[in-house]
Amino acid sequence: MAYVITQRCCNDASCVPECPVDCIRPTPEQREFATTEQLYIDPDTCIDCGACVDACPVDAIASEDDLLASLARFKDINAAYFERHPLESNFEPLVAPSRAPKELGTLRVAVIGAGPAACYAAEELLRRADVEVELFDRLPTPYGLVRAGVAPDHPGTKAVSSLFESAFRREALQFRLNVEVGKHLSHQELLDHHHAVVYAVGAATDRRLNVPGEDLPGSHSATEFVAWYNGHPDFANREFDLSGERAVIVGNGNVALDVARVLTVHPDELGKTDIADHALDALRRSNIQEVVVLGRRGPLQAAYTSSEFLALAHLKGIDVIVDPADLELDHASQALLDDPEIEPSLKLKYTLAQEYAAKTPTPGNKRIVFRYLVSPTAVTGEGKVEGIEFVHNELVQENGRTVAIASDRTDSLGASLVLRSIGYRGEPVADVPFDEESGVIPNEHGQVLADGEPVQGVYVSGWIKRGPRGVIGSNRVDSQETVDRLIADFVAGKLAAPTAGRAALEALLAERQPDMVGRDGWKAIDQAERTAGKAAGRPRVKFTSLEDLLKAAKG
Repeated sequence: MAYVITQRCCNDASCVPECPVDCIRPTPEQREFATTEQLYIDPDTCIDCGACVDACPVDAIASEDDLLASLARFKDINAAYFERHPLESNFEPLVAPSRAPKELGTLRVAVIGAGPAACYAAEELLRRADVEVELFDRLPTPYGLVRAGVAPDHPGTKAVSSLFESAFRREALQFRLNVEVGKHLSHQELLDHHHAVVYAVGAATDRRLNVPGEDLPGSHSATEFVAWYNGHPDFANREFDLSGERAVIVGNGNVALDVARVLTVHPDELGKTDIADHALDALRRSNIQEVVVLGRRGPLQAAYTSSEFLALAHLKGIDVIVDPADLELDHASQALLDDPEIEPSLKLKYTLAQEYAAKTPTPGNKRIVFRYLVSPTAVTGEGKVEGIEFVHNELVQENGRTVAIASDRTDSLGASLVLRSIGYRGEPVADVPFDEESGVIPNEHGQVLADGEPVQGVYVSGWIKRGPRGVIGSNRVDSQETVDRLIADFVAGKLAAPTAGRAALEALLAERQPDMVGRDGWKAIDQAERTAGKAAGRPRVKFTSLEDLLKAAKG
């Protein structure tokens, strides 16, 4: 018997150092780690000790004998990875990261943002130094996209927050929530009160289609929709037209699949989750019967992961529709598929598409329809969204890359709702360098750069550092790199000592933002939401307005 890593894998690699026989791959040191969909356990080497199970923050690992039917295929998925990448021992023992010497005194760090990237950075700092961490966020709640981005029907992924809760019990870390940097505190004031500042503010805006009609009522970003159904207070009052029978999602990454599920899964199933009440009420009244997911390239180049694509097969009352004609591959894609060295996860994407294409739809079921090799050219309608026009694409090879170019064939679909899900983009931070072209803060291994030169005491982590790619756990390795650089600078004497400490910061915040929410305030919010959820048979019932959140924080 062996253990198996399943769909919920967060890629934070907590399990890797815990395995006594070194059979989890890829490791953070390997080139494949940056692009892998998930981690895998070699079934021939696993000794069934369960150490990885205890280390996993999202409950993604199970014994092969205990796999649910929806996860059974992951036994073969794990094995297939090692057929392509035979296990070789790393040989080199893991080296514990260096700690800052105690004689240097207390290192004070402000971490801006409270999402996964910020929390992993804060956790790493707490492990590596005698430190005081101030964790800032403009919302009264921590955990960023874990709370407001992860789909409500993926509760296992949200479980990573329990890892942070455990690490943040120490007084060395203080929550400074409902505090907006640039409004209540300036960048320079942060530097005055800390040795270093780490910006982990994510990528808050979405990319646009730049086609006519994109701003019609009924056309939105998936970012808005996701924030709305997750109860983000900035989006709780948004309205989405669910009166028609068809919605179209432009883009086919995992966020697009999340949105497609939420629009089609029976509301009674969603009613068991922490979805926002206003969204649940709207979805109960929804007329949406079909969601069409548009991708500009082919099934082998689709942005979704194979594990999320596989999970769609187990949705009740929903058919996944793929047109067999869309599975006809161009020469280069066919050569890739026929290559014996093809990555198993990539081959699985195509195999699953074939399986969906071969299934006969069930009358009365809702439908998630995948269309490949199409790009929108216009959102159409008189005064509101009534449809979408698109062009069929062809794949060509340019400089070793597979690129989609428009053909002369066009088509259209009627729809009352169009959601674009084509990626995120970072926004500038006041008084901090920013690269407009790439949408990130320029940096070298997490050290912020201005005109190519390091900026003393200023660092970045997460999407604002590397761009909007990777999953929640990807931020762990990313934050370790940033903290490595920060601590090395501290040890080398490159960080200016703060001119004021924690007490002065608290006094300043009390004056500037009397509604700041600290640890006790967040605990009060958390407990009130969980209590309401318990009464309703749900994980929690979220407060979705700033007023209600602050009221709960004050008990």
